[in-house]
Amino acid sequence: MGDADIIPIGTRGRPGRGSGNQRPSAAARDLVGKPRKPDDAETAPEGAQIAAEGAQMATEGAETSAETTSNDEPGNANVAEQRLSVNTPEQGIPITDWINAGVSAAREVFGESWEPKLAEFLAFLRRRVNGEYEVDEFGFDAEITERFVMALLRPIANKWFRIEVRGLENIPAEGGALVVSNHSGTIPVDGLMTMVSLHDHTGRSLRPLGADLVFQLPIVGGLARKAGTTLACSEDAERMLRKGELVGVWPEGFKGIGKPYSERYKLQRFGRGGFVSAALRTGVPIIPLSVVGAEEIYPLVGNVPSLARLLGLPYIPITPFFPLLGPLGLVPLPSKWILEFGEPIRTDTYEGSAADDPMLVFDVTDQVRETIQQSLYKLLMDRGSVFG
Repeated sequence: MGDADIIPIGTRGRPGRGSGNQRPSAAARDLVGKPRKPDDAETAPEGAQIAAEGAQMATEGAETSAETTSNDEPGNANVAEQRLSVNTPEQGIPITDWINAGVSAAREVFGESWEPKLAEFLAFLRRRVNGEYEVDEFGFDAEITERFVMALLRPIANKWFRIEVRGLENIPAEGGALVVSNHSGTIPVDGLMTMVSLHDHTGRSLRPLGADLVFQLPIVGGLARKAGTTLACSEDAERMLRKGELVGVWPEGFKGIGKPYSERYKLQRFGRGGFVSAALRTGVPIIPLSVVGAEEIYPLVGNVPSLARLLGLPYIPITPFFPLLGPLGLVPLPSKWILEFGEPIRTDTYEGSAADDPMLVFDVTDQVRETIQQSLYKLLMDRGSVFG
């Protein structure tokens, strides 16, 4: 036994303190927990890299062990955070970052006063869900009209048609009055623009008198009712006028909005003068309104009468862009609009039985019509270019 050679572990069977190679042996690499790859013996630098990684892991293990035994030493919190960041997978964007992003977006859209606006909107939703809102006997919902209908129409009036309003001093601050206007545009957009213009400049809500067809259309009829429109009949008109409402009427009806472009700004017949009778019975002033600009938004160049009768419509419009361009042809042209409210025509000077006098009703109706027609001619000269 004394003459036996001692073969150290990891020396590949040769006596001595090592194999004579610079790279660690397989046994040394196993001590640091790094498995040996099949090609580790081929390249010395790769082995050195593996050894360095193993030494780093051993050092980290020693630091972890020291942290476990000395929790009260300074700097342990930083070590714990570093270990957590190394060993714990990503959990996504923190909730605080989402909240901060939402606050920044709200401030960008609504300004610095976004919090009161958000609280007001939530209160509005709560009232609607709980049914804590008012609707008058005609179905008018002032809150919906203010928050949604006017908000939707306002950019169209101010940015697209660039409406100029004149004669606002002729609108009474309170009490009943009957606004009588010319009608045009193929689609009754002029009524909507009159509503938003009066609302924004006087603070009063215009209560339009609509044709039967308006209330027969799905969705449109319900929305029109909530926006303040009611059926065009003398009884409803008189009831609203007696309540002090500002009522709007377009006596030309479908004959006005459906006339060819070649007859633009030529007033059609004003019906039988029913609006005049309502004003005479209630003693409210008649305010003539002249609208320039609506005739050009959808130039009517043709009609399909047979299809219109089949669908129960007054006409099927054909414009230079519809139906040729499909839905794109429904975009109105951005003509320049002018709305001028004329001097009120008083009716409180007539006797109570004047509404039953057909000749008097005809004379007042003709006076209103002629006033609007002359005003249209004057406004056309003032406007100049169609698109301003």
